[in-house]
Amino acid sequence: MKVTGKSQRAVVKTMCGILEIYRPYYYCRNCGYGVCPDDALYGLLENKHRMTKALTLEVAYIAQNQVSFDKAEMMLSRAYGIMINRETIRDIAETLGTKAFEEDNRQAVELINNIVNLGSDKKKDGIAYIFMDGAAVNTRVEDENGSTWRENKLTVAFSDKSVIKRKDGGGIVTRKEVAPFIGSSEEFKKHALLAAEKAGYGYLSESVVIGDGAAWIRNISEEIFPDATHILDLFHLKENIYSYSKYLHGQDNAKMVAWAEGIISKIENHYDVDGALALIPQGESPPNGVVNLRTYIENNRGRINYPEYKRKGYYIGSGAVESANKTILQQRLKRAGMRWSVSGAQAMLTLRAKDESGR
Repeated sequence: MKVTGKSQRAVVKTMCGILEIYRPYYYCRNCGYGVCPDDALYGLLENKHRMTKALTLEVAYIAQNQVSFDKAEMMLSRAYGIMINRETIRDIAETLGTKAFEEDNRQAVELINNIVNLGSDKKKDGIAYIFMDGAAVNTRVEDENGSTWRENKLTVAFSDKSVIKRKDGGGIVTRKEVAPFIGSSEEFKKHALLAAEKAGYGYLSESVVIGDGAAWIRNISEEIFPDATHILDLFHLKENIYSYSKYLHGQDNAKMVAWAEGIISKIENHYDVDGALALIPQGESPPNGVVNLRTYIENNRGRINYPEYKRKGYYIGSGAVESANKTILQQRLKRAGMRWSVSGAQAMLTLRAKDESGR
């Protein structure tokens, strides 16, 4: 063994702040392994960056909190007076984000494999809300169609006990569980279940699943949450009705609004699905970008009883998950010029989800 000795710089976070230290460091030129006998004393992690656990977590937090790795580098310099380059920051964030995702995945697999044992026979009064939605992130990998965009599927779950009601009828969610996943709905469903379970699903007397009507959300809802009340987000329903009405009536704005509001009123105020369907022309084939409204309503017939949902005080909009998509994905991963590896995007989304979940 040919060993050379030298002094190496390390960065340590202590109760007194950030310290830079130089400690003896021994390097084997044969095996390439380096070691400092004082690492245990300094509390340094056994990794290539030689940072304490506290500092490593701080770097990862700032990496997900800032709008870019360049900004994270600047923040560490301004706040702590230490220089850590953007690539090191990226590596730390992706390493810790991946470890967190792997642990989430382990728990999710264990939970779904034992789904028959989920929950309690003696359920507490309360409502577990489970929201699901998707949003695209730009990656460096092309799919079979040449697209580099991948859908991040997101779950936001919370209980009604975690909501502070406002005077205007809205609410502030004080505790929620957020789970992102880039991949298939088949793989995503176990992460949705894990977030829901952490928010009280299976332990509270009621559960409500809210989505925008996408087929993958309907399928997961029926398979994983069969005992829940399934609700089609009212905003998406209205949006699709107006889009279809514009296709029917073109530039005649008065007719377009009147027809759309007539359909909406029958469903939202009276749950008169057949009456609403009677107003929709049969045999129409709308262009791409316009939903087939008849099929859309038929597919969601059991999810649009808004008078009953309102009577029970349920949420009927998907604002919670759409807001989370903006906070977790768009503000950090969809800025101008950004492209990600799939694993790097998943790691960053996981870190941001942990922050959003208060974890």
